[in-house]
Amino acid sequence: MSRPLQGVLLQLVALALFVTMDALLKVLVASHAVPQLMFVRFVFHTLLVMAALKLLTGKVPFRSRAPGLQTLRSLCLATANAALSVALIHIPLADATAVAFAAPVLTVALAAVWLGEKVSPRRWLGCAIGFAGVLVALRPPFLTGEPLHWAMLLPLVTAVANTVYQLLTRKLAAVDDPHTTFVHTSIAAAVVTGLAQPFVWETPAAADWPLFAALGLLGGAGHCLLVLAFARAPASVLAPMSYTQLLWAGLAGVLVFGDWPDGWTAIGAAIIAAGGILVALPERRRAG
Repeated sequence: MSRPLQGVLLQLVALALFVTMDALLKVLVASHAVPQLMFVRFVFHTLLVMAALKLLTGKVPFRSRAPGLQTLRSLCLATANAALSVALIHIPLADATAVAFAAPVLTVALAAVWLGEKVSPRRWLGCAIGFAGVLVALRPPFLTGEPLHWAMLLPLVTAVANTVYQLLTRKLAAVDDPHTTFVHTSIAAAVVTGLAQPFVWETPAAADWPLFAALGLLGGAGHCLLVLAFARAPASVLAPMSYTQLLWAGLAGVLVFGDWPDGWTAIGAAIIAAGGILVALPERRRAG
């Protein structure tokens, strides 16, 4: 099996794990406070990453050359997850996932502004198409004639936070060893959500602890598999595959919650995917 194919398969498994985590999260937010779920998720995530690094490399590299950026990156992940968790209390999984997929095209736009990356007209067109898809998935009143549910805006917060998270990941790649970034991914998030526990903590039933652990294990394993995928295949090959998560989310919504995606979600998701794939396609090299 070729390395690029290995990368694609690893990414598909990672995306399936993320959707499984989101579906489990939607089940748990019905009976547990969001800050408590975030706290246990990030604690188990941190423990998994540290244990894996210790086992595979013999060390856990804490020291960062940019601790402030590492902290900000971790807090962005916490913000993204918190916004999505609250959204899942009120709206279907497929709807939240579709709107949150503004992140890939938003990353391209902000990378041009913040990191000074060159963006071709074709990729700007892909960004515009992607944002149009997000607008459709949001079901604005001028399209549907119905009032916009406030919770539909929360996945946009998730998209913005994930965008900054991805840009900080790129920036830190030139500063810190990837293993150091792995370690710091969920530490600040665990600390900040831990501050809320005196106000929200309720002792879980014994049967809930495996589910709590699964949140962290699914998230941590998914992130590790993504890193392995990008080590085997170029981003231009993997980026279009990320939109399969929209399909997994729709399938999970139907099988677990009985939520069939409506026409606006399906059309919006298709437009978002088309724009994202247009952005992800590699640039043609000029002859000469």
